[in-house]
Formats: sequence, structure tokens, C-alpha cells
Amino acid sequence: MDFTLNDNGCNMNINGCYHNSARKLSVYDWMCDLPDTVKDTDFVEVQFKNTRKGFYLNSTHIALKKGDMVAVESTPGHDIGEVTLVGRLVLNQMQKSNINFEKFEIKRVYRKAKQTDIDKYNESKALEQDTMIRSRQIAERLGLNMKIGDVEYQGDGNKAIFYYIAEERVDFRQLIKVLADTFHVRIEMKQIGARQEAGRIGGIGPCGRELCCASWMSNFVSVSTSAARYQDISLNPQKLAGQCAKLKCCINFEATTYIDAQKDFPSKEIQLETMDATWYHFKTDVFKREMTYSSAPNMAANLVTISVDRAKEIIALNKAGEKPEKLELKKDGVKDTTPIDFNNVVGQDSLTRFDKDKKRNKNRNNRRDDRKNRREAKGNDNRNTQDKPERQENRSRDNHRNNRRNGGRNNNQNRGNKPQANNEKNNN
Repeated sequence: MDFTLNDNGCNMNINGCYHNSARKLSVYDWMCDLPDTVKDTDFVEVQFKNTRKGFYLNSTHIALKKGDMVAVESTPGHDIGEVTLVGRLVLNQMQKSNINFEKFEIKRVYRKAKQTDIDKYNESKALEQDTMIRSRQIAERLGLNMKIGDVEYQGDGNKAIFYYIAEERVDFRQLIKVLADTFHVRIEMKQIGARQEAGRIGGIGPCGRELCCASWMSNFVSVSTSAARYQDISLNPQKLAGQCAKLKCCINFEATTYIDAQKDFPSKEIQLETMDATWYHFKTDVFKREMTYSSAPNMAANLVTISVDRAKEIIALNKAGEKPEKLELKKDGVKDTTPIDFNNVVGQDSLTRFDKDKKRNKNRNNRRDDRKNRREAKGNDNRNTQDKPERQENRSRDNHRNNRRNGGRNNNQNRGNKPQANNEKNNN
């Protein structure tokens, strides 16, 4: 098997096993490397703009592979599309789309698209944006309560399909006449829902991935708020609504798993009676099989978490007219052990992981300041020891100078006192 790489995606072999990311609702042909499966059916899957697909009969047995541009039968004229699936998986896709062969209108593949067909197709495709804007203005001028979300021209440019959404029944007969006179093509109006419109336009969901309705979902099941209640999701309309302003389709994905897990759970409306208080249900951890109860009916007060088995045990005691002393079981000599989280061994999900780094840096800064203070203190001691002899010498000089001054004063005083002493002697 030859492996090549191209800009369109994962091209595995010449039979067309590749994923073209530019196409919505693409299907990975995991059987493309089995040559016998291509001959199982003459039906091929052809995709047109956005999410519109069709199944056509390759009656002339043209050698087609995934990615070929073909001209197919349409009413009127012909349309241009891309082959997205061949072989046995086409039958599975037809079964998934609930196509009844008795009622299914079988259309044929004419030929591989020629260059003139591609040029005409590109010219028609370039008119779609301008046509959509002008058709919205016409609908608003006619006072119709509808929104035209997309316009698709047929490959030969003879027909245009206008996709619209409306909450009420719309009489667009006058609109069709105005559109036909304006654009000089055959007009086909097709009503779609809000989810189909989001799938055709595409976008990125709050999960960061491409919208499910634009990437892989082909049928839409109704979504109710009960699925959110089973999963304990907050019933906030802004969080539950998708880009189509309807409930998100992904709410249904795990609803059955939660329903199966809660089959043996006691009702949330049942109150638990103990010797000390009456306990009301607060929240449930489905996969840990734990229920949290509060001592107040409308707020979180004295929250206690117990297992489902313990809750059922207390309910049985209450039915028998008995009340346990405490809601939780007593632990006799059992130490609480913290479970090891193997998914977070390095603490990468901890909210305080940066605080630990700051504390470490703070201790490091304190040690650095201590070392700096010790060095400064040591330098001051050295300077003091060096300056000590000089200070002593200066002090001795000052003392000597003071002594000389004091000695001079004493001598003068003594000299002044001598004559007085002599006079006293003479008087005697």
C-alpha cells in the first residue's frame, strides 16, 4: 500500500482513503484498502455545499474514488459534487439515513466533471453570498417573518436553493416571484431548523472543538431539560443553550449512562430522620455513589456526605419507626486515609501550586538577606577593630592635652597663693 502526504489530510492510498477537513460530515473509509468492497455496490455518496449529501447510482461503472468531482443528475439540468464515499460503507450510510429503496428516487452519475463544468460551478458559487444578502432585503421589504440563512446554487447555475428558518407558517409565493425576476433562476425554498442552520454555517463550540452538527451528526434528536437534571447540570439557559439558541445536543450524549448509574439510588425527595436533626438532600455524586445532605431545606448547612447504601439503610430504619443517632457511621479506630491521585502526581491541577513556589522563593530571599546582614555585621566589626588603636591614641592625646591645660591652671593658682602665705607669715 502506497502512503503519500498531501494538503487535504490523511491520504493513505490511491483508492481515496483520506479525510478532507474542508468537508462537513466527512466519513473515514476504513475499508478502502480492501479492493473487493468497492465492487459490492454501484451507489456512491456525493456531497455538495456544507452538509447536503446525496446517493447516486454509478450505472455506467465509472472508476470513481473518494475526492473525485462528478456531474450528477438533477431537476432540471445537472449538479456538481464531490464523491465522499464508495463501496460497502455507502450501503451502511444509506441505512443510517433511513433511505427506503422503494420510495427513494434513484438518480445517476453522468460523468466526471470536466474543466468547463468546474468553471461554471465556481462562477455560480461566487454569486451565493450576494444573492443571500439581497434575498434577505427582499424578504424584509415584503414583511415576511423568516430568516434566509444560506443560498446554494446548482452546479450548472440554473437553480438556486434558499434555506430559511421560520417560527410560523410563511406564505412566500410572492417572494418566489420576486426572487425569480431578480436572479433569473429557478427558485427552491427549503425550510430547516435552528440546529440544521448551525450545522450548515459551522463554528466552534464552548468545548473548543468544531460543532457536532457540522462535523459528524447527521440526524438530530430532541433534547429536554430532564437529561440535564439527571446529570445534575445547572439549569442555566445561557449555559445549556448552544449557538443555535437551542439546548446543546451533547446533553444527550451521557444522559443514559447517568440514568443507568442512578437506578438503585433513593429518591432525592426523601428526608432522613436522625436523633439530632432532619436531613435534606443537597447534591449527589453519581459515580462515587455518594449523597450529601444538609440540615436546612433551602441552604447548605452542616453538610454531611454518606454512601448510597447508608442512605438506604437510614430510610429503612425511618420506615420502621427508628432513628439512628448520627447520619454517618462511627469509625472505630480507623484512620482517614487520603486516596492517591495518580492523575495528579505532580500537583499540576492544584490551585495553590503557585503559592508553594512563592513560599519557596520567600524563604530563599530571607536566607539571602540573612547572609547579607551577617556579612555587613562582620565588616562593621573589622572596621571597629581597625579603628580601635586610632581611637585610643586620639583619646590619650586628648587626655594629655587636657592634663597640660589643667596643670597650667593649677600652677597659676599656686603662684597666686604664695604671696598671701608669706604675708600671713610676716603678720605672725
